[in-house]
Amino acid sequence: MKRLLAFTLGFLAAIGGFLDVGDLVANSVSGARFGMSLAWAVPVGVVGVMLFTEMSTRVTVVTGRSTFDLVRERLGARAGLVNLLACYLATLLTLAANIGGIALALELASSLHYLLWVPVAAFLSWLVIWRMPFQRMERTYGLLGVTLLVFSVAVWRLGPDWEALLDSATSFAPPPTEQWSTWWFYAVLVLGAAMTPYTVLFFSSSAAEEGWTTDDLREARTNILIGFPFGGFLALSIMACAAILLHPAGVSVHGLDQVALPAAVALGKVGLILAVVGFFASTFGASLEVGLAAGYSIAQYFGWPWGKAAPPVRAARFHTVTLLGFVAATALILTTVDPIKVTEVSVILSAATLPLTYLPVLVVANDRGYLGDRVNGRATNVLASVYLVFMLALALAAIPLLILTKGGQ
Repeated sequence: MKRLLAFTLGFLAAIGGFLDVGDLVANSVSGARFGMSLAWAVPVGVVGVMLFTEMSTRVTVVTGRSTFDLVRERLGARAGLVNLLACYLATLLTLAANIGGIALALELASSLHYLLWVPVAAFLSWLVIWRMPFQRMERTYGLLGVTLLVFSVAVWRLGPDWEALLDSATSFAPPPTEQWSTWWFYAVLVLGAAMTPYTVLFFSSSAAEEGWTTDDLREARTNILIGFPFGGFLALSIMACAAILLHPAGVSVHGLDQVALPAAVALGKVGLILAVVGFFASTFGASLEVGLAAGYSIAQYFGWPWGKAAPPVRAARFHTVTLLGFVAATALILTTVDPIKVTEVSVILSAATLPLTYLPVLVVANDRGYLGDRVNGRATNVLASVYLVFMLALALAAIPLLILTKGGQ
């Protein structure tokens, strides 16, 4: 019974904890602008992140060593450093975006300007990392994030033309008034939001934090294989809400208030409250994951003692690097740069660095010296290779599309 409860909580946490501010913004902006024509990008991204998250988690559980530690040892210090820098820069920008997302959610709840909430959001995030036990931290925000199911209910309450919605989802082309380059820019945005590097790093590191063994691999795979697709279902619900209500009215998404609008129209104050709670939970949870992931990456590469539960006296450099990550991300948002723009740039940068992050994981996952008979199977390698080619194309296109479309304008 205890094991069943643990699985249920882990499963729900995987659903609620899947989304961050990048997913909220990318899916709502895409739905408002292109209808459901970019719906295909969500399942493609979800399958990719599931594939490499399972791989990275298996590596950590079987070897008992962190991913970055093995990447540095297997590929050499220079290649490991390139992998580290690409992952850390994208992760730090994602942390700034999520701190801005927390502040925007609190602005919606309080009507106080978001800049007043930025230091509060960063301090609370760091305090929770510092004081709350790992499993309770992970499941609290994950379960609160399930309130985003309000968008799935809102889709039904808005009473869409289901046939038109399905036609839009299978059109695979931009509306006549939009350019292909802009459509592809937002496709990269949706894919990048679903496949952020920190997700893989955090999930595998949490396996070490929670002391998983090979006996726990089945539970971990179940959470990944069921929880992540349900998280993708929430992302599609947000996109559908925007496609049903905002797209026909020509409303653009410039903040979380427009993202919440369909829930408020469909379900009134209850819908708005649930949406705001979901925004806060998903962005706050993501800031914890990203903040830790930033510290994990540095500490694991240099071989320092690391771990949220590790006493500061034993893992001083890990805790210091984690704290400095929050300071740098907070300073960026306090420059008054638009948090939504930071979110979009962080997602595009994540997309541009995907091969540098995911290729080393694939290499290590095929090394029998580390994993023995638990290396990747042939089907996994074929699918992962297809994804790597796809990610390379995304990486090459991401920055040129950002410049060519002026950030999707």
